[in-house]
Amino acid sequence: MGLGKTEAALYAAYQMLANGQASGIYFALPTQLTSNKIYERFNDFLNQVLAEDCSHRSLLLHANAWLFDTELGEEGRPGGAWFNQSKRGLLAPFAVGTIDQALMAAMNVKHGFVRAFGLVGKVVILDEIHTYDAYTSTLLDALVSLLRELHCTIIILSATLNQERRQGILNRSVTSTGYPLITASQNDEHTAREVSVSAGTNSSVEIVIKSDESVAIEQVLLCAEQGQQILWIENTVKEAQQRYLDIAARAADLGVACCLLHSRFTANDRQQIEDKWVSLFGKAGWKERHKQGRILVGTQVLEQSLDIDADFMVSRFAPTDMLLQRLGRLWRHSETPRCSEATPQAWVLAPALGAAIEAPEANFGASAYVYSPYVLCRSLEVWQNMKHIDLPKDIRSLIERTYVSRTEQNTSMSRWLRELEEGNRHRKGLNTLRQLARIGLSEGGNTLPESKAQTRYSESESYEVLLLKAMTRNRAGDTATLTLLNGVQIELPLQRHKLTKPEWRQRTAELMRQIVNVPQGDNPNALSMETLKSFGLGHCFYLGNPDWPEDESILRVALVDASDRLQGVEHNDIHDKHTLEYRDDLGYRVIKNRGNR
Repeated sequence: MGLGKTEAALYAAYQMLANGQASGIYFALPTQLTSNKIYERFNDFLNQVLAEDCSHRSLLLHANAWLFDTELGEEGRPGGAWFNQSKRGLLAPFAVGTIDQALMAAMNVKHGFVRAFGLVGKVVILDEIHTYDAYTSTLLDALVSLLRELHCTIIILSATLNQERRQGILNRSVTSTGYPLITASQNDEHTAREVSVSAGTNSSVEIVIKSDESVAIEQVLLCAEQGQQILWIENTVKEAQQRYLDIAARAADLGVACCLLHSRFTANDRQQIEDKWVSLFGKAGWKERHKQGRILVGTQVLEQSLDIDADFMVSRFAPTDMLLQRLGRLWRHSETPRCSEATPQAWVLAPALGAAIEAPEANFGASAYVYSPYVLCRSLEVWQNMKHIDLPKDIRSLIERTYVSRTEQNTSMSRWLRELEEGNRHRKGLNTLRQLARIGLSEGGNTLPESKAQTRYSESESYEVLLLKAMTRNRAGDTATLTLLNGVQIELPLQRHKLTKPEWRQRTAELMRQIVNVPQGDNPNALSMETLKSFGLGHCFYLGNPDWPEDESILRVALVDASDRLQGVEHNDIHDKHTLEYRDDLGYRVIKNRGNR
């Protein structure tokens, strides 16, 4: 982590372009946040390697890319093509996006051939490859096979890929235990070439395993008061919100800045947080580090593709590769100015191994629903007695010790392994996920529309919730006025012809930045499509099947009152069991009412 994999990949891609062996670059990342950040670095790269009069600049390709102020030309025209630009955008010589856009080139998806054609002859860089589950990994293997046939150069980046997975992707035998390591193979080669790379000086990080988070809170406040820059990473949004509430008020009394970052903010609020705090914890913030201590609390969004650098870290226990990714944000750069009291130390919040093996859900808590209990227990075996870790020297051994296949003698571990492979009532097993992914690849079935093609598997649906301050109609009843959370008002005529396509696009983009994605069960109660259409929202959002106008809309809408609570549009109950709220510092929050579980 932090050794420059991205720059190395771009250098290799540049050499292919300069030698006439490639026609462009597609840079694929796991999430929208990471693709947004790489987009900035990628454009800097293009500015250096392309001639000044070259018109080719990169496109940002993911489901919400059109919200950003990027030049999409005809690809960004209204009428639905905003969402299709990701398909045709792969035809552009240079593009950055999520892995999903490339995966559909290998799937049995309508117009998938357009995506495949767009990737022909390009350098395709697949970053953070370790993050994908069995479902997406199966699709990814098919994509790699397709890209080989299309004579693409494929560059796969990961700091924490185990040997078995590396071998599976290459379909070649690998043996090297070097780290860092470059593994390469050409189509006409039956063996892989493995080249160890010097990592320079190892850095030692002290590891402290703690079970009591209250002790960790006191330590974090003490270090922050000294002026240290601190990351606290949780595995769920709810836990991250609670840690922020535990810390923020006390931090303010000490003159320490505190912030929260996770996936359930509106795009507007999240971008403001990212712009400020990713900069403060990155190289751009070096001149600011000495001014005060800071605590950034967050979820897994902090562990991938972000060049942030903390002096001290607390992390909820997670699988080994995730923990290593998080540690890659600790003392990341030797030149970073630091508080004199800071030492490279990470506290890991974990239960006792014996108790965790016997009852993972009780002891790992919510983490056992995010990650496989078997993988958590295997990881805890490796970390339970850890006192320090040398990076990057120890990474390979930690990964292999966690993930090497073995026969389990312990009855409980055998059960968790069986559940990992076969699933349980909460989640599907690896075997089922792989089979489901193969269905999406099969050419024998019906060709799926892109909206139905799953590149990620989720056990439950998620809902888009539009958050507003107010919704009203004028006296004539032909125009609705929507008040955004920042007080800005948007007028939506109920007749579409009243606005031009660019005007509708501008209004839709503003409203989309008020959307929060929430899991099933945390979403507000639905309104009928007719109610939402009566506020002009049918011109900006897909509301559902028009043949069933009385059916519930897939879009949820809620009003945020002066006390941050969510209300129904018609002052109806917003949720059957819980109180919902939204704050610009906490995000979307579910408060369980007493008596409801």
